[in-house]
Amino acid sequence: MSVPFLDLKAGFDELSDELEAALSRVARAGWYVGGDEVEAFEHEWAGYVGASHGVGVGNGLDALHLTLRALGVGRGDEVLVPSNTFIATWLAVSHCGATPVPVEPDEHSCNLSAANVEEALSRRTRAIVPVHLYGQAADLGPILEIARSNGLAVVEDAAQAHGARYEGQRIGAHSDAAAWSFYPGKNLGAMGDAGAVTTHDAELAARIRSLRNYGSEVKYEHDLQGFNSRLDPLQAAVLRVKLKYLDEWNRRRRSIAERYAQGLEETGLKLPWTPDHSEPVWHVYAVFHECRDVLQKALSAANIQTLIHYPIPPHLQPAYAELGYPRGALPVAEKLAARELSLPMGPHLALQDADCVVTEVRRALESMSFQACP
Repeated sequence: MSVPFLDLKAGFDELSDELEAALSRVARAGWYVGGDEVEAFEHEWAGYVGASHGVGVGNGLDALHLTLRALGVGRGDEVLVPSNTFIATWLAVSHCGATPVPVEPDEHSCNLSAANVEEALSRRTRAIVPVHLYGQAADLGPILEIARSNGLAVVEDAAQAHGARYEGQRIGAHSDAAAWSFYPGKNLGAMGDAGAVTTHDAELAARIRSLRNYGSEVKYEHDLQGFNSRLDPLQAAVLRVKLKYLDEWNRRRRSIAERYAQGLEETGLKLPWTPDHSEPVWHVYAVFHECRDVLQKALSAANIQTLIHYPIPPHLQPAYAELGYPRGALPVAEKLAARELSLPMGPHLALQDADCVVTEVRRALESMSFQACP
């Protein structure tokens, strides 16, 4: 038996008739940039998350970058970001000319700690970017309180949180804005790169719409030095189909997560912890072990595909060597990076395959108990 980490083709197969009809609809319409398909998805996605406005863009990085830029973040500013995140969170800040300031997470939830956020504030701080890592909602309440008390913007990196809830309300409308990625592997994934921003702020939405389109609201009139980052109508059509199934597909992910939690308790693995405020959507089922590499190798030998999110934290990447953070400067991020392992997860993973993963993980851990980590 072979268990893939994520089966994207199975998702297409389940919805093939609807997806092919949607793609054909766009192809036959003859309108291939912007238009009704994009506007319809923007409206539907904003409505789903409870926001007043949705703005489609080219990808998740652009969603973050254009939002920060639209909020006025620029050279000389600092933006607080998690130390343990995909590098796109940091890049969005850098692309504005600002400086990303890493903040260590709470080790149990792996999300930003409000206490650490408060300690990292400086007179140059302009914004905070909490990430809802692994599909688990960050504790937004205390972070928003800090931001309001200090006149700061909050932009949520919601790239892994499609359908997740904080205090019973879907992520996407709590802060100044939420930035979304619809990369194919996301809970709501396109058939290529795609992204969006949701917000209650009409003026902010209008600035992002201008920035995504060469700084223009009227053809050939350019008020801002903008960019070309427009959501493709073909991707919008795909997302409109998949949005109808997002809640069901997230329900399937929860079933897998429950199977793992029950089967892997008391094994020595650090399993995901869900705080009371969060209703996760299990974009990633992340476990932690000090012999992570040995465990991954054993699972690979058993034809179980796993991934690591993320093996090198941003501050140790060559791209950010200029910031001067030495190894050991951000110990929580480094510890998580050295121990994290993502087990197979997705709406098309059969429960019997999840049981196979549990069996092989337990077998590997039992074998590893007799040897030291290299």
